[in-house]
Amino acid sequence: MSYGAIGPIAIHFPQRAEDNEQLAAEFPKWNMPAIYEKTGIRRRYIAGPEECASDLGVAAAEKLFRAYGMDRSTIDFLLLCTQTPDYPLPTTACLMQARLGLPSRCGALDFNLGCSGFVYGLALADGLIQTGAAQRVLLITAETYSKYIHPTDRSLRTIFGDGAAATLIEAHPSRSLEAFVFGTDGRGGATLMVADGGARPPHRALQPTKRHRWPSRLFMDGPELVKFTLHVVPPMVEQILQQTGLCREQIDFFLLHQATAMMLEQLRHRLHLEPHRVPINLENYGNTVSSTVPILIHDLRAAGQLQPGKRSMLIGYGVGLSWAGCLWTETWQADPALPPPDPVTPVE
Repeated sequence: MSYGAIGPIAIHFPQRAEDNEQLAAEFPKWNMPAIYEKTGIRRRYIAGPEECASDLGVAAAEKLFRAYGMDRSTIDFLLLCTQTPDYPLPTTACLMQARLGLPSRCGALDFNLGCSGFVYGLALADGLIQTGAAQRVLLITAETYSKYIHPTDRSLRTIFGDGAAATLIEAHPSRSLEAFVFGTDGRGGATLMVADGGARPPHRALQPTKRHRWPSRLFMDGPELVKFTLHVVPPMVEQILQQTGLCREQIDFFLLHQATAMMLEQLRHRLHLEPHRVPINLENYGNTVSSTVPILIHDLRAAGQLQPGKRSMLIGYGVGLSWAGCLWTETWQADPALPPPDPVTPVE
């Protein structure tokens, strides 16, 4: 039997970058030093008016094919995780299959998950490979949350950035992804939501848990999300450890969804972990939703911090409410004949 293993990753961002200095100039009343202290975010990338998540995802996949000399005809399945699809229908992954020139025998589907989406995608890809339905799965995570954010929304504009990651999941003789744990609490669906654009009329939509202070289409109840995260993540970590029979000291890295620096620090203290085991790299990207974990893996690899045999726990949590985690042992070794991926930002 073969198992899914995380192969090479390529990342892509829009051309436009927006930093805190620009926001301070646009909104002098915004206390950007205080905001930075909480978020840890100094810069975000923002998609252009006609630039969609599919465009970012296609660009990331093309980088992957070029950088690693990959034959696109060997891709058996395309998984796209996005909450900003091009259309309600058809499936955006089907459109991307054509744009990328993937074979017509290739399966393709979208799944609408946010911050837990990368781990869910790994589980789906691993299942396809274990059943023999696929040997190589292209997992693309791509978001343009900026489309839902009003320019005056201080609570969201300072956090979310647009971006995409293309990850190859390929068959491997040994198991490197294991102990998947999932969780869902749809009662918290209104905590982070866009109420319009779907089939349900906005006046019949779920009601936000607090007053909608900003004119953005996207609503986020930050305090409730913090409370939820601190409630579900530590038990999930313990559950993964119990399934694997490992202790925390045997895990090299805890690669958590990069929500905000304050959230990551609270989780690190709650889990009693040293700073170097909970790397943070969101300063120059912002919260890119489903792409934060693969971007983090990309940067750690580029910095030489992830080598074959290293054990990491991959953790996602957020919109849904949804959470997911697994244990991952690094197996991929870059071809020494190919240049290593350039680190875009330092990893703390």
